[in-house]
Amino acid sequence: MPTMAEVARRAGVSVSTVSHVVNRTRFVSPEKAQLINDAIAAMGYQPNELARSLKVASTNSVGLAISAISNPYFTDIICAVEAECARLGLMVFLSDTQEDPDRELQVVRAFHQRRVDGVILAPSGAPQRAIEYLADKQVPCVLIDRFADDRFDQIGVENDTAMRALIDHVASFGHRRIGYIAGQPGLATTRERIEAFRASLAANGLECLPHYVSPQNVDTASATASTHAILSLPAPPTALVTGNNMTTIGAVRAIREKGLSIPSDLSLVGFDDFEWADCFEPRLTLVEQPCTEIGRQAAALLSARIASSDAAPHAVRLRATLQVRESCAKPAHTRQT
Repeated sequence: MPTMAEVARRAGVSVSTVSHVVNRTRFVSPEKAQLINDAIAAMGYQPNELARSLKVASTNSVGLAISAISNPYFTDIICAVEAECARLGLMVFLSDTQEDPDRELQVVRAFHQRRVDGVILAPSGAPQRAIEYLADKQVPCVLIDRFADDRFDQIGVENDTAMRALIDHVASFGHRRIGYIAGQPGLATTRERIEAFRASLAANGLECLPHYVSPQNVDTASATASTHAILSLPAPPTALVTGNNMTTIGAVRAIREKGLSIPSDLSLVGFDDFEWADCFEPRLTLVEQPCTEIGRQAAALLSARIASSDAAPHAVRLRATLQVRESCAKPAHTRQT
C-alpha cells in the first residue's frame, strides 16, 4: 500500500500539502491539488481513516441505535436514515438495542468509544442511563420515534391527531364500546397513544372503560392474549384499536381464533400501515406513518447538530395519514335485518 510520502514524491510536493488535500484542512492551489489527485489515482493510495479521524476530530460516521430491526416500521426508517446519511457523506453503524435498557447503554457507549460523530437513538422504555451518558459526554444525538428528553433534538409523529382520526372514524359508524390494544409498556409512544385514545373518546362523548384497555403488550403473542381477554368479557367492545403493527397482527389472530369476522362481527383499526395490510381480508384501516421522512429528517437534524452543537434543540412532529379501507363497519346490533 503506497504511503502519503510516496504520493508526495510522485506529485513533487510536500507531505503536508498532500495531507491538506486528503483531509481538506487547508486551501491548496487547483494545480497542486490536481497533481496530488492524479498521483493518488495512479498509485491507488487509500487514506488511513483512523489516523485521519484523530487528526480532524471527525470520523464521518454516525451510530443508529434502534430496536426490533426486523419490524417493517423500523426497517423503513433505517433505510431512510442510511440513504440520507450517504447523501451527506456519513457512514452508518447500526445496532439493535432489543428494547433492553442495559443493552441500550452498552450500544451507546460502544458508539461513543468508536468515535462516531453522533447518534440517532430510538429510546427504550427506560432510557435514562443511555440518555444521561449521551448528555454527559456531549454526544450529538437525535431521539427518533419516541420523545424522551427535550435536551435533545427529537422527531416523531403527531400521535394525538393520528389517534383522533382513528377514533373519529370508528365513532362515525356508531360504535360506543371501543377497546384498545396498546404496545410496549414504558415507551413514550405507548403513553402518548393511550392518553390520546382516552382524550379522543371523550371528545366523541364516549366513556373509556378500563377493562377495554390493554395497556402493555410486548409482542404479537401478548397482543393475542389481551385481545382474547377483552373479547371474552360479558359485554365486549364492538370495535378495537391497535397501537402498532405487531399488536394489529396479534389482534387479528385472536379474532380469527374466536371465529369472528372483521368487520361484520368486530371492527378493527390501528397504527402502522404495512405492506401486507392490503393482503388481509378485509383490507385494514390503518394509520400510515411517514417513515421515510422521519428517517430523512432525523439524519438531517443530526448532521446540523454535529455542525452546530450550541443551537437550541428541535422537536419535530410529522403528520400521519389515515388509510381508510374496509375493516370498519356499523356495530352488528345496530344493523337492520
